This record gives sequence, structure tokens and C-alpha cells, in this order.
Amino acid sequence: MPSTITNQKQRRRRSSHNIMNIKTTLISFLLLACSTTNQITGFTPPHRGECRYFLDTGDTSEWDALLPLGLFHGVTTNPTLLERANEPCTVSNLHRLATKALCCNSSSSSSSGSYPPLKEFMCQTWGATPQEMYENGMAISAMDRERIVIKVPVTKEGAAAATLLGNAGVRICLTACYDHKQALIAGSMGVEYIAPYLGRMTDNGKDGLEECKTMDKIVKGLGSDTRILVASIRDAQTLAELAVEGLDTYTFSPAVARMLFDEPLTEKAAGEFEEAAARGGMVE
Repeated sequence: MPSTITNQKQRRRRSSHNIMNIKTTLISFLLLACSTTNQITGFTPPHRGECRYFLDTGDTSEWDALLPLGLFHGVTTNPTLLERANEPCTVSNLHRLATKALCCNSSSSSSSGSYPPLKEFMCQTWGATPQEMYENGMAISAMDRERIVIKVPVTKEGAAAATLLGNAGVRICLTACYDHKQALIAGSMGVEYIAPYLGRMTDNGKDGLEECKTMDKIVKGLGSDTRILVASIRDAQTLAELAVEGLDTYTFSPAVARMLFDEPLTEKAAGEFEEAAARGGMVE
């Protein structure tokens, strides 16, 4: 009898594992098809240059509202942002969100319409040990290693996990960076991104803007291609100040995205143009 029960449990585990593999394969196939289509129809502004803007939220209604504006290279999220958006922090749900961001992102409820597939979906792994972070990162990124970037905290455990993930071909962003010396870690490891929290550094008595500028100088001084992905940005003026200093990669909230368009004089001029067009139409 014990042998029979053990065999039944093993069969159930194998069945569950097979179902998960089938789901992952189907989603990967769908993303591959969308990626192939995107090579033809995807929107890549020809004059964007090297800048990369990311929308920092797990709220998909904000994706539907703001991504059609054409500013964003991708979206970023983390367990905290997912919690705020009432989105489960699970591998299966991150696959669903990645599919929406990278492929099937049109929404009938969106007042702005659908938006073209994004270039990157960035989300965070988790775990109490480097091995757990590695395993979760591998599971999350399995569906599209070219466009899913895994965020890992810039701790000793995170660095160990990031090394394992990088060796397996996973794109990496070291996150929760609070000091310019941590850019030395990112540059030496050769990760693609490091994300300093500008606003939070300032909240804790540091000059967040200067810290980010110094990080940029460090990676360039090392001859590294690591991008400084500036996060925790509180206003549009900070974006402008970063751009003047040559930093070109940011992730920011929907509120900051809307600040970029908040200019009463522009709204007034646009209204006057519409009024003139309406008067001109009356001539016909």
C-alpha cells in the first residue's frame, strides 16, 4: 500500500510538471511569433538615439493609458509594485504580464488604443539564498531570454545569483543601488544595468543626482557598457537634469510620465490651433 501511494504522488508530480512545461512552451511560442512579427511592424523611433525610458509600474491599466504615447522602451516592476497593483508575485503571473507587455498588449478598454510590442520587460527575482534567486530568475526568464531582464538586489547573495544567471544567458539588472561604489560591482560583473534609487538616496541624506553622475563616470572609466538605469525619480525636472549630464536610461512612475506633458502654454496653443482649424473648415 505505501508503495502504491508513493507511485500515485510521483505520477501527480510528473503530471503537474508536464503541464507547467506545456504552458511555458506555448507562451514561448507565442512570444517568438510576436517577436518575428515585431521585426516587421514594431515601432522603433528612428531618431530616439541611445535613450531608454521604462514605465515603472505593475498596474496594467497605466500601461494601457501611457504606453501608446510612444515614449517607452519597456516596463519595470518589482514585488513591491506588484503588491500595490494587486498582482500576484508568481512566476505564472509574471509570464502573463510579460506576454501582455511584449506581445498581446492591445486592450479594448484602453481609451488610447493598443500599443506596439515593447523591447524589454524587467522584473525581479526573489529568494532567501542565491540558489533560490537563481531558480526563480531562470523560471521567469525562460519564456523569452532576449527580452526579459531579471532584477537582482546588489547584495552579496544577489551578486552570486546574478553570476549564475548571467552564465546561463540571462540579462541582468542589479537593483536597490544606494551608493556610487556599487557601480564598481556592476561594471566588474559586466551586467547590463544597475539601478540607483535617486530619490531615496536624497531622502537618506545623500545627493542622489551627484551619486548617479558619479556612477556614470565610474562605468565609463572602467570601459564598461553597463547602463545606469536611474530609478526613484520624483519629477520631470530631474529627468531633464539627468539628460543634460549624459545619463540616458531611466525608469519612472506614471505620475512623472504625465508631468512631461504638463505645460499649460502648450495646451493653450493646441486649443487655439483647433479653433483656427474649425473656423477654416467653415469656409468650405
